[in-house]
Amino acid sequence: MAAVALLAVVVTASVVAVVGYVLAIAATAPGIDELKPLDKGRTSVVYAADGSRLGFVQSDVIRTPIPWSQMPAHLRNATVAIEDSRFWRHHGVDYTAIIRAGIRNLQSGKTVQGGSTITQQLVRALYIKDPQRNFARKIREAKLASELEKRRSKRWILQTYLNTVPYGTVQGRTALGVEAAAETFFDKHARDLTLTEAALLAGLPQAPSYYNPFRNPRAALERRNEVLERMADLGYITRFEAAQAKAAPLGLRRGTSYTVRREPYFFDYVQERLIERYGINVFRRGGLRVYTTIDPALQEAARRAIQGQLGLPGDPAAAVVSIDPATGYIKAMAASSNYRDTTFNLAAQGRRQPGSAFKTFVLAAAVERGIDPDRTVYVSKPLALTVPGYGPWQVKTYDNTYGGAMTLTRATLRSDNTVYAQLILDLGPRAVCEEARKLGITTKLDCYPAEGLGGLRIGVSPLEMANAYATLASGGIRNRPEAILKVVFPNGKVDELGKPERKRVMDAGAAYVVTRILRQNVLSGTGTRANIGCPAAGKTGTTDNYNDAWFVGYTPKLATAVWVGYPNAQIAMRSVHGITVAGGTFPAAIWRDYMQVARRGDCSDFPVPPTLPRLSPFMSSRAVTGTSDSYRYYGNPQAGTGTTTQGGAGSYDPRFYESPPQGAPRTESPPADYPRVGEPPTSSPPGAQGPSGGSAGGGGAPAGGR
Repeated sequence: MAAVALLAVVVTASVVAVVGYVLAIAATAPGIDELKPLDKGRTSVVYAADGSRLGFVQSDVIRTPIPWSQMPAHLRNATVAIEDSRFWRHHGVDYTAIIRAGIRNLQSGKTVQGGSTITQQLVRALYIKDPQRNFARKIREAKLASELEKRRSKRWILQTYLNTVPYGTVQGRTALGVEAAAETFFDKHARDLTLTEAALLAGLPQAPSYYNPFRNPRAALERRNEVLERMADLGYITRFEAAQAKAAPLGLRRGTSYTVRREPYFFDYVQERLIERYGINVFRRGGLRVYTTIDPALQEAARRAIQGQLGLPGDPAAAVVSIDPATGYIKAMAASSNYRDTTFNLAAQGRRQPGSAFKTFVLAAAVERGIDPDRTVYVSKPLALTVPGYGPWQVKTYDNTYGGAMTLTRATLRSDNTVYAQLILDLGPRAVCEEARKLGITTKLDCYPAEGLGGLRIGVSPLEMANAYATLASGGIRNRPEAILKVVFPNGKVDELGKPERKRVMDAGAAYVVTRILRQNVLSGTGTRANIGCPAAGKTGTTDNYNDAWFVGYTPKLATAVWVGYPNAQIAMRSVHGITVAGGTFPAAIWRDYMQVARRGDCSDFPVPPTLPRLSPFMSSRAVTGTSDSYRYYGNPQAGTGTTTQGGAGSYDPRFYESPPQGAPRTESPPADYPRVGEPPTSSPPGAQGPSGGSAGGGGAPAGGR
């Protein structure tokens, strides 16, 4: 008896000690109200302008929480059956399950069953960072689980659990929650899961790596059938239903919803804008709903237009960008390249020489300075110049034909390089590049004379060109190109980004004069293949050796740039479908085919502003005499001619420089109504060198051509 009594005392003392230990550990756990749930995040989604989903932002974790109503009963029941059969009856901790698990673990000599309830598992996922596998953690979990059950309903706990638990990792991305799991393993929404599919998913959280059906289909099948058997034991399904479901194959279908993105080039562009605005941490955290400006119908129309003109193997690439002149919204950003082959975005990142499409900025600079394109005359002829401060500059026309004396309007329709070269020098190269910047060109310009003919050192993107021409389409109001309308954050905050940022940079009357001439260019100039039968304006562009070809144009409602070329090298397009590619060929045809769809039946005309600018003919001595190539800059006249016009070598014309070089005589005074338009260069860069090392925009016959 004494021994029995002693044993009882020892057991009692042990129990008291254990209880005391448990209470002590529990006391160290903070109250659940003091803890902030860990942010499991959710996958950010990007939408097109029509509300359709473009795709999910790529991340290591994919998660899309869904409401209770989208969780089928089979899925909820299967989860309870295999994870926590007494879920609806316990209060957070299932002591019966703990004892049962302990006995089984003792019998097997290893851990084969856990005693954690769904509530405890949720507590671990939400409130315990980097949980350690020890008894103390279990005690704290139990305390927090009991508190959680007092504050939340069973339905909330199960719904949150099903939206939080990891179901496995596929292709480097971990699926958190049933929606991500359903999309990953069956390519469908959770609400559409069948009994067998729901049973498979319910069995994964216990060991998501081991039971991953793509890696270990046999183990996954056995686990699924275990779940089905357990559901039958608990009366959730009949034995017959369980038998039928167990006989079915896994039925896996690898989902692509979280990996495949529509319009991947535009998608990347949007991601870059998000990171620029919010930083990488907000971007990675996810949970954003991003609504964009892109129009899927116009994207498809752009691709069809490209494919219809350049659809053969070995054809050059093409890119199309459209901007709404009223808002700056990017409506289309499409390219012929395959995203699987290259992630380089030709439409936004590609910077190539624009050729004569850049002449529009020269024309705009002239009109803004009061020069009348219809009455200002220059002589079309080959030029071999030495431009002080810039060096030698040889300029020819696209086809080596010359029209003699012609107006600026006529020179625009012919895209005559030699006339425009003279105009550039009269305006001053700095005035031209400032005009381009003002209208919307953001790439660094060097203000060389050749830039006005398209000979840029860095080049420009189709996005820039579309936006600059959109400034003309909107009557001289420049927009900031915008791809994102609004961003909705996980907490419900909305950041409205779609409010247009507009700035008047050009008089409406001056913009209309330029538009009138570019409209004539579509009707009877180099851009006739772009004629859509409705009011439209635009300009062609072709660079040295036919490496790049452009058509940039606009209607009152849409501005579009089309570029054609080989993206990875400077390759001459001298025989594509049997023709040499200039701006008036494939680019103009692509623009026409696309805009016929994009205008959506609208055939409105360009509005005439209330007032038009007072313009006067500019009488350059070159135009008056038509016999000399001497430019009245301070410096040397054309080498080899031995001729000068007014002044000659060493003379100074105040229309080009604001102050004469020391010792240079003034030869005349500027006309009283002539605006001062230029500055002396501050350095002496090679004025005509393009990125390929050739004489861009004027080094050969095709340079800066049509």
